[in-house]
Amino acid sequence: MMDMEKIQTDVRSVVDQLMDTGSLQSGVFVIGCSTSEIAGERIGTSGSEAIAEVVYSELQNLSERSGVHLAFQCCEHLNRSLVVDRSVMEEQGLTEVSAIPVPTAGGSMASFAYKHMKDPVLVERIEAKGGLDIGDTLIGMHLKRVAVPLRMSQKNIGHAHITAAKTRPPLIGGARAVYVSQEEAGSCDH
Repeated sequence: MMDMEKIQTDVRSVVDQLMDTGSLQSGVFVIGCSTSEIAGERIGTSGSEAIAEVVYSELQNLSERSGVHLAFQCCEHLNRSLVVDRSVMEEQGLTEVSAIPVPTAGGSMASFAYKHMKDPVLVERIEAKGGLDIGDTLIGMHLKRVAVPLRMSQKNIGHAHITAAKTRPPLIGGARAVYVSQEEAGSCDH
């Protein structure tokens, strides 16, 4: 049996570290979460809505503290579609899909989020400005280019490995390209 207080402490620590990075940008922050992995089992084998409830509650604190909109990724049985609030779908111009995530098709985390969001919808894809992957659920397909890892001291939630990322615009141009304004870079009059 998983220690729910330990999971809560782990998630709270991750939320605090994400806030401390100063890297969270307004917009969408995607969450991929395997409750099976948190419990120490293989992804997709032992989903737990009790674990999802603890994770969801703590991630709501991240949303409230940072202003990001959370998007919860479903499992591959729903093609990794995402649960978002209808207002986010409309604001971002996202494509709604017709499905309702359940623990066995969508995953316990997405299912729990769908049941507890104010006005949830399922969308096909998103280009988020950052994300948190709990249990190696592969959220990269939903991040804007270019993803940059956020190094955090907390490496796990329960037994699940975590990875966090922010994004930045692609650097293009080559040796003569300027990536900051001349004022920011300082003048170089010779």
